[in-house]
Formats: sequence, C-alpha cells, structure tokens
Amino acid sequence: MTRHWLTLGIPAVYAWIAAVAFSAIAVETIIIYPNVFHDVPASLGEASAFFEVTGPADFFRPLGAATIVAAVASTVLVWRVRAARWWIVGSLLTLIFGEFLFSALYFWPRNEMMFTEGAAVHSSEVLRRAATEFETGHRGRLAMSAVTAGAAFVGFLRVYRDRLVRA
Repeated sequence: MTRHWLTLGIPAVYAWIAAVAFSAIAVETIIIYPNVFHDVPASLGEASAFFEVTGPADFFRPLGAATIVAAVASTVLVWRVRAARWWIVGSLLTLIFGEFLFSALYFWPRNEMMFTEGAAVHSSEVLRRAATEFETGHRGRLAMSAVTAGAAFVGFLRVYRDRLVRA
C-alpha cells in the first residue's frame, strides 16, 4: 500500500515542483529580465546592486535540485507503469539536458561575464552581446521548462489513471 501512495504521490509532487519552476522562470522572463537588460551595461550594474542580498540563483539552485531529485524518484517509482514511464523519462531528459546542462554550459559563463566580472573586465559591446545571447538562449530554456512541466504533469495523470483502473 505504501508503494501505491509513493507511486502516485511522488510524481504529483514532481509535477507540482516542475510547474512552480516553469512559473518562476516565466515570471523572471516577464518581470525581472526587462529591468536587467533594458540598458546594458548600466542596467547590469543596477541589477547586481539590487540582487546584493538575494538573487535568482538563491531560489533556482535549490528548486533545480529539488526538481531533479523528484524527477529521478518519479522515474524509479513509475517505471512499471508503462503509460507514464516515457512521459516522466522525457520530462527528466528535458530537465537535465534542456534546462540544467544548457544553463551550466550556456548561461553560467554569461552570468559570470555580466554580473561578476562586469565592466571592470569587459567592454560595453562584449556585455551587450552577452546580454543579447542570454536573452535569446533564455527563450529556449523557458520552452524546455514548459516541456518538462507539461510532460511531468501528463506522466502524473497517466499514473493516476493507471491507479484508478487497477482499483
């Protein structure tokens, strides 16, 4: 009976966390990024000052870790539910490759360049190019986050339907 509830509960939690992560990225896109990138390089300095106490990384790092843990646990728990398996696996793959690795390889170096090194190390033109690349790449990350959340939710629904049929 415990495995039954875990097989249903963990994917539900995963779908919820993935939806929260997608929503947070969407809010960041709509509210934060227009302010951060409106007048590069000056706006990067303003954003750095604004995010002095806490910033997006303070939220997204633990949320990302929780999402990965929930995705892996969901994958293990639903593996026997054929109708849900590939939805959860697909969401895990888009999470790892489309969000985490893409962020680590593409965004983290640009974050370092724009917010840590800044104008002290880079010219205004280099910072503007990095900001444009960041915003362009961010659209892909937002799309991958939507795919992750959508697939996680469909996977949860498939597990739920499987449990109803078995009951």
